[in-house]
Amino acid sequence: MDNQRLITWGLFAFLAFMTWQAWNQDYGPQPAPPATETQAPDPTLGGGDLPGLSADDSDTLPAIQPADGSQAMPVETSEAEAPAARVVTVRTDVMELHIDTRGGALVYAEMLRYPVTKDRPEKVVLLSTAPNDTGVIRSWLRARDGAAPDAEAVYTAPRDQYELGDADELIVPLSWTSGDGLVVEKRFVLRRGQYAIALEQHVTNNAETAWAGDQVTQLIRRALEPDRSMFDPDTYSFDGPLVFDGEKAEKLDLDDLADGDPEKYTGRNGNTTDDGWVASIQHHFLSAVIPAEGSTNVYTVRLASGHTTASVISAPETIEPGGSAVFERTLFVGPKLQDQLAAIHPRLDLSVDYGLLTLLSAPMFWLLSWIHGFVGNWGWAIILVTLIIKLAFYKLTAASGRSMAKMREIQPRMKALQDRYKDDRQALSQAMMDLYKREKINPAAGCLPILIQMPFFLAFYWVLIESVEMRQAPFALWINDLSSKDPYFILPLIMGAAMLFQQKLNPAPPDPVQARVMQIMPVMFTVFFAFFPSGLVLYWVTNTLLSIAQQWRINKVVHAEALARKAGRQKKNRKGAEDTE
Repeated sequence: MDNQRLITWGLFAFLAFMTWQAWNQDYGPQPAPPATETQAPDPTLGGGDLPGLSADDSDTLPAIQPADGSQAMPVETSEAEAPAARVVTVRTDVMELHIDTRGGALVYAEMLRYPVTKDRPEKVVLLSTAPNDTGVIRSWLRARDGAAPDAEAVYTAPRDQYELGDADELIVPLSWTSGDGLVVEKRFVLRRGQYAIALEQHVTNNAETAWAGDQVTQLIRRALEPDRSMFDPDTYSFDGPLVFDGEKAEKLDLDDLADGDPEKYTGRNGNTTDDGWVASIQHHFLSAVIPAEGSTNVYTVRLASGHTTASVISAPETIEPGGSAVFERTLFVGPKLQDQLAAIHPRLDLSVDYGLLTLLSAPMFWLLSWIHGFVGNWGWAIILVTLIIKLAFYKLTAASGRSMAKMREIQPRMKALQDRYKDDRQALSQAMMDLYKREKINPAAGCLPILIQMPFFLAFYWVLIESVEMRQAPFALWINDLSSKDPYFILPLIMGAAMLFQQKLNPAPPDPVQARVMQIMPVMFTVFFAFFPSGLVLYWVTNTLLSIAQQWRINKVVHAEALARKAGRQKKNRKGAEDTE
């Protein structure tokens, strides 16, 4: 009984704290809004103009050392007059990109299928040169000695606008030529329905000497320190850099980078990492740089001037005179659609952060997706998954339900014991334990269903707030976004009413204080769930209704069994009386 009381009070305290946090999030002091709104990119802004960044970043990136051990030579650029930089606009069926010909950097990315909110036409912007929301992906080549297009090199673009149209693939070429015969063509390859961008740097060495160099790719993002609340997923979800070093993924908080020194990731051979990637997470969305499979790279992440810079540096490569080579990268800028992430890299799905309950959340999302493929509605998928979970634990919860039903049947006898021993709590406790033992009742069994449901509840919570597939997904009637709270609070009220009815099917706790807590709990749950995603409330309502149906059936069966036993005892007593006569 003490354990049951402890669990009840602990759950009540948890609900009270979460409700207070929700109230404070909505009505407490709010952080000041950004000074400016997100802007379209400035066509004149090159990669080197970003705050705290230079074209070389020599303090972050390891220098290329010549084979003879001498010092690396400075990078040379073409002596010919550089053309004026401009922005190339690229539009596919899923996004609009802007490419600055200065450095060939991605300076703007707008998600055409993802509005910021359902009632606003503005689309989500992941890359931008706006001061308050900077996001840029830039790439360049470094040479051991000789020419190479650095981050400030101006490329030539044959057109200012590209559109996918009815084609399945779109190639955007940029070219750069040095005075000594090095020709570089940087290609961005985009495909229909895809948020992955293939980056290919084709290098042709027409010089008379060998060319040696590597490629650098940087993901630059504004650094935020959000005021997190689990009732506002946009602020609670991790926002910042993520690195996968080939073995494990690590999220880097601003505190991890506060000292200004870059974080360097090394792999099994001591100075490189294999099959890794760097990324920047923005709740449902992701910007990432993924090297070619099997390549060797070094990864560094640093914080400077309010921006995080994640760099990927490839191993040096030598191109003989008359030869050519291709430096490859995959860039991902878009929603964290798990099927697309898995197709790019087998561990890129680690960017979908389910937290400590990944072992439950990941298979739950897979099951939801599989069912959604048949029903075509995420709300119905949630209902069916809830039914499957209920069936999976049916026998376990049925055993608990039978104990609760038996407790309900012996309520009159418990009341009699309470009246008899009202002045002796120790004797009352002993008498009740003896009664439970005779009737084979576990008084703590009522807590078992809650304890079983809580991990699935929390796992479901993370699936709903982290899976972009369910972002702004409609269900039916007034529920037009399963990832946000019920706008009219109808579903939480239905849930509260269902919980009150469920309590009527269970015996009242013998402890008066505990009984009052249980009476308040449906109200607390209603307030608590009013701030949760409606998809989560739908899960809990469905689970509660199924539990009501199960407990009602169990109560009916146990009551019939009790009546049968009573009739049997009466018959036995009558027979004994007749035999005595």
